[in-house]
Amino acid sequence: MADSPAAAGLTVAAPQPRPAVALRDLDKRADRRLSQSFLTQPTIAQAMVGAAEIAPTNAVLEIGPGLGIVTQALVRTGARVVCIELDRALADTLPSRLGSPPNLTVVQADALTVDHGGLIGEPYVIVASLPYHIASPLLFKFLFTSPRPRRIVAMVQQEVANRMVARPGAMTFLSAAVSTVAEARIVRRVAPGSFFPVPKVWSAVVRLDLYSRPTVEVESVEAFVEFLRAGFTQPRKQLHNSLAQGLGVPAPAVQAAAGTAGIDPRRRPSDLALREWAALYASLFRTKEGVLNAYNPS
Repeated sequence: MADSPAAAGLTVAAPQPRPAVALRDLDKRADRRLSQSFLTQPTIAQAMVGAAEIAPTNAVLEIGPGLGIVTQALVRTGARVVCIELDRALADTLPSRLGSPPNLTVVQADALTVDHGGLIGEPYVIVASLPYHIASPLLFKFLFTSPRPRRIVAMVQQEVANRMVARPGAMTFLSAAVSTVAEARIVRRVAPGSFFPVPKVWSAVVRLDLYSRPTVEVESVEAFVEFLRAGFTQPRKQLHNSLAQGLGVPAPAVQAAAGTAGIDPRRRPSDLALREWAALYASLFRTKEGVLNAYNPS
């Protein structure tokens, strides 16, 4: 549990003004192109920080700090906080809005393309508010690219959260890919009225605890994830049709490999457990027909 702000030797900034007031002071509006919708409830911000289990000795990478309601709670833990904010006006004014705390660094950059290894090193924790249209690419970057965090706590749309934690029978590409390297769970659901401007959908806070090693024994996790992507090309189709289409190979090759792995090729992709995907992956790439030997997911 984190020390109090006083114990950490930090000056606690005054409570943040409402987003509408803060945006007016900055002479700007929420940018729809960036899917900007600002959290208004300090209790939810505190819940996100609590779920991240941050100690004063930790390093934290915050993605999308916006007006700083979560940042303020992060700074109060005493941890070193590095924020990546795409909106230049928000990035430039965030430190002063929070009283310029010494443990805060704000970088104006695109989190998708910035070299985060140049900003922070292992071990560290991510706390993020992820726009819907780039939530999955951002998660994949930090799940599969070094330096990897110990834990990710993120605000995402509820639809994304549900897909992330789905289990066999309702498995999605997102949940299958995430479960190769992390355990995901929903911490809490967040109503639209907790944001400004008010979105049309519910959100959710998710927590991902990254494993020290992948849950499947494969030569390349990245290649396996691309294999999963191919398998969910047509998730409502039978497995042999969806995977064959995704890989661009004949369906009989997939049927044969599935039989070798003890998997009914007529099942749906959503029905398979991760260990079955790994068995199918191994079977396909052991095929003697050479159909898949040239497959290169890169």
